[in-house]
Amino acid sequence: MDTAWLVTNLIAGLLLPPLNLLLLAAAGFWLARRRPRLGRGLMLAAFAGLWLLATPWVGDRLLAALQTPYQPIRGDEAEAIVILGGGSDPAPEYGGDRPSQATLERLRYGAHLARQTGKPLLVTGGAPKGGRPEAGIMAEALAADFGLPGAWVEGRSRNTRENAEYSAELLEKAGIRRIYLVSQAWHLPRAVPVFERAGLTVVPAGTGYAGLELSTPLDFLPDIRGLKNSYIALHEAIGLVWYRIRN
Repeated sequence: MDTAWLVTNLIAGLLLPPLNLLLLAAAGFWLARRRPRLGRGLMLAAFAGLWLLATPWVGDRLLAALQTPYQPIRGDEAEAIVILGGGSDPAPEYGGDRPSQATLERLRYGAHLARQTGKPLLVTGGAPKGGRPEAGIMAEALAADFGLPGAWVEGRSRNTRENAEYSAELLEKAGIRRIYLVSQAWHLPRAVPVFERAGLTVVPAGTGYAGLELSTPLDFLPDIRGLKNSYIALHEAIGLVWYRIRN
């Protein structure tokens, strides 16, 4: 397991729900005897924050506030399609690892674009947690499940910045500078500038748009989907700020 990746994600975990709110509640509990009003206020704020962030209505809108607007792909804007890895999961039923749900969503749209435009594919994603690089798993899925063999494979990267740098190196050898970049629509605001700094001209190709369904009363009740979406949105927002500070 990559140490830098581990430390980065540990820090992120402290800043993101639910851990940040649980720590806030713990602080309130500790202060309750010495400063009752402040302690109760912190515990109430933690409870209210957790409730709100766990509602699908809030989670969907946080993601929607981040995502790039949808734009149709004509087919003549770029020379290749780059699909960003989004994780892999153990799958003993398949005899090894498989693409995660997020990665599979990206692969499906990348395959759709490849058939629509006839452009070559590049998959990018390493193995920061150890094991097989995501890109190799993605390439196998493209060949076996989507009938699209022969993708370029970039399997060294540990984060979005390295996705861009190492992908640009591969594409430069093929004389390619303009790409469609496939990822979840809420991830592209962070990913596109990084790929542009690597010297590529980027056409965002988003998938997995949030906030498109009509709201129902159930969307104001907390559930795991709402908390997951809020976690993702706040993670991306922190990532955007961090990338801007570093650049």
